[in-house]
Amino acid sequence: MNAAEQLLGDAALARHGDRAALLCGDEAVSYRELARRVHASAAALVVLGVRRGDRVALLMRDTPECAAAWLGALHAGAVALSVNPRLTEAEIRHVIDDSGARLAIVDEPIAAAQPSLVSQLAKRSRLVTAGAWREQVRAAKASPAIDVGDDAAFCLYSSGTTGKPKGMTFGHRAVLAAGEAFRAFGIGEGERVFTTSKFYFAYGLEHALLAPLALGATSILCADWPEAGPVLRIVEQHRPSAMFSVPTVYRRLLAETRDLAAFRAVRRFVAAGERLSPQLVSQWRQATDGELLNLYGMSETFCACIVTPPGTSNGERTGAPLPTAEVRLRDASDREPASGDPGVLWVRHPAMTRAYLNRPDASREQFQDGWFCSRDVFVRDAEGFLVHQGRSDELLKVAGQWVRPGEAEEAAALDPAVADAACVPVLDADGLQRLALFVVARGDAAADRAAAAACERALPPHKRPKWVRVVAELPRTATGKVQRFKLREILERELSGKS
Repeated sequence: MNAAEQLLGDAALARHGDRAALLCGDEAVSYRELARRVHASAAALVVLGVRRGDRVALLMRDTPECAAAWLGALHAGAVALSVNPRLTEAEIRHVIDDSGARLAIVDEPIAAAQPSLVSQLAKRSRLVTAGAWREQVRAAKASPAIDVGDDAAFCLYSSGTTGKPKGMTFGHRAVLAAGEAFRAFGIGEGERVFTTSKFYFAYGLEHALLAPLALGATSILCADWPEAGPVLRIVEQHRPSAMFSVPTVYRRLLAETRDLAAFRAVRRFVAAGERLSPQLVSQWRQATDGELLNLYGMSETFCACIVTPPGTSNGERTGAPLPTAEVRLRDASDREPASGDPGVLWVRHPAMTRAYLNRPDASREQFQDGWFCSRDVFVRDAEGFLVHQGRSDELLKVAGQWVRPGEAEEAAALDPAVADAACVPVLDADGLQRLALFVVARGDAAADRAAAAACERALPPHKRPKWVRVVAELPRTATGKVQRFKLREILERELSGKS
């Protein structure tokens, strides 16, 4: 078996070979042309010395060229690894070294932004620049796909919300598991799908590349970073029927775009990567007449696990498990919690990795008997839907009652002076956990006072933050997830008297 051949082999091309597989700017690449480029990319990798099982790091923008190189690695029996170029140089070096990448292919803009990294890779004979790569692809003679069974097909690295990125490998069968969320949302063959998340994250890799190919859909790629303006222009130009993004992008579109008329033609809006809020769901519906649906997954499972069924979104519930995902909640006594009580989510999925690369201790803690401990806390609502409460290391008891930091965030966000908010638990001088709320001001507003007042109006005393601080912006990963450990460190330094 070879996943690239399954996606783009003779059977697939007989069904939709002449249909557009990828749209990127003014470029349209058919399934048949993509298959040709994948075969050429695989042959080029072999010429460059890549062998079965070797890791190939791709520091490339999300373009048809990157898609062909990624799939070409699978076709050649190698292991594809898209690397986030927005990581620091030290983090990128960690990913390349930790994965044991044999080769790195680097786009021109990324090479220009990382000269020291490029120089180091060149000295170690592990670098191929985009120009040299294109020459190799043009000169390559295609060869048949390598039958690799369920060998490793690709690597992913976590987005680093809790520290240094952790690596995971996935087999060829994981590639073929992609697309269950498309089916749940009623997205099928021939439809155009626009995903703003990038190939170097599980959410983007599944929904921007592999799920569309698996179902015969057309994927619209955003080569560069999805700011509000480019996202609007892509929607106007290519008119997708479904859009997969993150709450941060939807918020920016509402704040920075006056005319969202083009989005009224989009049939499905999906958000993942961070918590939705009732306010955002309501505002998006008012602006576009569209329902924002939640999707929950994680790097470790690669594929989506939980989605909001269409017609049920309220901004609070996460949703119901997809047919391919097994889930269970466990309380502190390792029992199923009562309805309405919090429990940590454990997941089992056929696409799931089995361990972290080079992290035996973390692997033992979170992978047990075929299940993965997400460390995310959920409750079941009255209708049986799962509702995300936060991380298990963030949910805390104050005055003997459970407190979810997200409640303070949601209360503060209702005030017009607050542009963004994040709440984290911090130990006070007595060693007790209390809440610290960090807010971003809208304009010159006094956002700290406004946020504190909003929390006093909306929340009982034990749920109100002890500290409210204004920051220029919230630290986020490239997927839009708030790096809460960095916020915690800000207040801890302040409380300790360190600058």
